[in-house]
Amino acid sequence: MAARKTTTTKAAAAKTASKAAAAEEIKESEQAAEAVVKEAAAEAEKTVAEEIAEEPKKAPAKKTAAKKPAAKKTVKKAAEVKIDEKAAAAEKKAAEVKESAEEVKTAEESKKAPARKAAARKTVKKTEEAAVEEKAAKESAANVQTAEPEVKAEEAPEKAPAKKASAKKTAAKKPAAKRTSKKADDAAKAPKAEVKAEPEVKAAAEAAKAEPEAKADEAEKAEPEAKATEAAKAEPEAKAVEETPKAEADEKTVEAATLTAEEAIQEPVIEEAPAVDYGPRRSVVFIGSECYPFVKSGGLGDVMYALPKELARQNCDVKVILPRYACIPWEYQEKMVYRGSFDMDLCSDGRRFYVGIMEYVWDGVVYDFIDNQEFFTNGNPYTNLVDDIPKFCYFGKAALAALLYMDWIPDVIHCHDWQAGLVPLYLRTMFENTKLASAKTVFTIHNLRFQGIYNIETIQYWSGLPDYVFNKDCLTQNWLDANMLKGGLAYSNMITTVSHTYAGEIQTPFFGEGLDDHLRYHSGKLRGIVNGIDVETWDPATDWRVPVNYSTADAIAKKKENKAILQEEVGLEKDDGKFVIGLISRLTNQKGLDLINAIIPALMDGNTQIAVLGTGDPQYEDSFRYYENAYKGSVSSSIMYDETRAHRIYAGADALLVPSLFEPCGLTQLNAMRYGTVPIVRETGGLKDTVEPYNQFENTGNGFTFDRYETGLLLDACNRAKTLFFTERDRWDEMIIRDMQKDVSWAKAAKQYKDMYLELTQR
Repeated sequence: MAARKTTTTKAAAAKTASKAAAAEEIKESEQAAEAVVKEAAAEAEKTVAEEIAEEPKKAPAKKTAAKKPAAKKTVKKAAEVKIDEKAAAAEKKAAEVKESAEEVKTAEESKKAPARKAAARKTVKKTEEAAVEEKAAKESAANVQTAEPEVKAEEAPEKAPAKKASAKKTAAKKPAAKRTSKKADDAAKAPKAEVKAEPEVKAAAEAAKAEPEAKADEAEKAEPEAKATEAAKAEPEAKAVEETPKAEADEKTVEAATLTAEEAIQEPVIEEAPAVDYGPRRSVVFIGSECYPFVKSGGLGDVMYALPKELARQNCDVKVILPRYACIPWEYQEKMVYRGSFDMDLCSDGRRFYVGIMEYVWDGVVYDFIDNQEFFTNGNPYTNLVDDIPKFCYFGKAALAALLYMDWIPDVIHCHDWQAGLVPLYLRTMFENTKLASAKTVFTIHNLRFQGIYNIETIQYWSGLPDYVFNKDCLTQNWLDANMLKGGLAYSNMITTVSHTYAGEIQTPFFGEGLDDHLRYHSGKLRGIVNGIDVETWDPATDWRVPVNYSTADAIAKKKENKAILQEEVGLEKDDGKFVIGLISRLTNQKGLDLINAIIPALMDGNTQIAVLGTGDPQYEDSFRYYENAYKGSVSSSIMYDETRAHRIYAGADALLVPSLFEPCGLTQLNAMRYGTVPIVRETGGLKDTVEPYNQFENTGNGFTFDRYETGLLLDACNRAKTLFFTERDRWDEMIIRDMQKDVSWAKAAKQYKDMYLELTQR
């Protein structure tokens, strides 16, 4: 199409040059020409109206679609240009044009600039978002409805391409208007010139019909340019002057529309959340006897898994050292990588033992397993003190020797419970002249009841420690025994417990387990940090062990479904109206089983059910078997530990019993709240720190509590929970949501540990 436009312009220039001489001779007939122009203009106006009515039949579908999104003013101006074109065509029959080669050149130059603008606008339009195109199309459609009837007839149903075509057509009319203002003067002075431009215009229109739809816009530009060129040769000067501001207004309108489109398609600026500053990086090694999922017998295993993982997220380099028990599942053992081995002297008589190092990396944490078949071939991590004392004397020293072998020098060595109790002593005695001597030690008490007490001779032989550590302020207890936990506390830089309340309780004779005076002496370095749980593992919305997953949005309804499934699975009467109490625990006195055993008959009122899961002392196992038989359909006793069933009890029960005599932290109440199960607990240790008692006047709290360790108070707490459940169910449901929304993750606790590490290792 660009080639046709160039040919048309050259032809017009040639004809103009050939008739320049004739134009000089007819200057005297100006007045007659003006009269002819007026008459021809009226005639052309009538002709244009007829042609506009016929144009929809000739124009291709793509062309009519392109006119639809044009603004109202632009459409009217286009119609006026067509009228002027026909008038000029009639005037050309009575006039000859005098146009110099310089004017032709100027016309060609004026053609190029608008063409470049149209191309630029075409690029902008192609980048518009679909949503912006639809919005603009709807607005344009509303404007077109008020336009002239002739224009309405040309509208097409296609909306998205129309927006692009509109801007192109408007841009194409600008050069035509500018050429009109430049040629009008000479055109008025040539009444006898006769230029036949109609065949060229018709040919351009036919070519536009034959072009593919993708080139329809270019055909549209060629047609008005050809007509406008001929119209400019005969239009009066006054009309040209009037058209110039119109063209400029059109140009401003198009430019404004272009800018608006560009602003509309700008993508929204997404502000990135600022990165959390966790402070300087520290390297920490955890030394303990168990860790989920490799081996676990209690809460220690959960802490050894979840806390290192969270510390790794908070800019810590973390390593965990464990014994390589034979009971570790093969799916993990087969992925362990051999890191090396060596012999280590252990006993006071110089006896040496093999130390192998197997490594496993998971979730940003490096797990190193100490391998020795002589100590770790037993199926269980703990057997009896006769076997466990030599085992963990070896393990503590082998862990430090392995760090030296791998040349991995931590900033902090974090020891857990009595099984790692000798590590701080080894570090300050046998390893005091090694690179490890710069490390600080932290000792965490998970349960003070277990201390690793045995006779001095045995521990001195298997540890090889010097005589001076066996004194009343360090290892010696009751004159004849050595206490591994006591020695670790004495030689550590910092002591922590797993809750604030427990840190205070263990300094009293009742909870101190014989070490209350020792702990009071070291109270300056004792602090409590409440445990958390792994909220990714314990998540009712994604937990694959839960039959019906749920969140805070649908917890009330979905917990009822889980309750029905639990009742059917464990053999309870299937009834949504029953109050189901869960008990997931070791069956020992520490967990308050003597209180529970005493109140079960009083709880069996026809509206209460109990689901028990756990193992422990035979007397309690036998008691629950008896209650299951005596209260069929109301008591279920699963004397075992099944992880899947534990998750289902958390999801399906209404309340969970944790009436512990003492509880360093407790994880079951945290798991229960995460699953929307209301805890009934005694106010001790971590239970007091994590469960806020329900306040009926303010409708606050997330559980039911009692203080003194008495049967009547436990029964009262259960009855208060049942009363709220049966009489004010809406408030009970609100408590479920509060429990699920409570932050029980490791993030807060890990930050407190990280701050403590930084405090110990200031540089």
